Amino acid sequence: MKRAFALLPILALAACATQSATAVAPGAPGFLHGVWHGFIFPVAWVISLFDGGAAVYAVPNNGGWYDFGYFVGIVFIGVGARKTRVVYQDRVIDIKAKRISGE
Repeated sequence: MKRAFALLPILALAACATQSATAVAPGAPGFLHGVWHGFIFPVAWVISLFDGGAAVYAVPNNGGWYDFGYFVGIVFIGVGARKTRVVYQDRVIDIKAKRISGE
């Protein structure tokens, strides 16, 4: 009986879940637009700070493919694509050499 009462809040929350019945518009931004928007994200973000009409993310879009393209644009092509600089440190070994005289 206690388990039934423990599941009651979960069932109540599940009852609130809905699924959109609308289809994606044919002209909605897809994967390639997502890649482009991810690539230009830093510039679009700065512009969006000063212009209320600018956005960094296209809504509506076609969902998962747009999100994946946005991720690819940011991480692999855009901001996350910076190469790190590798610094090597040379070690100096202080050993005194002995002269070997030939006989």
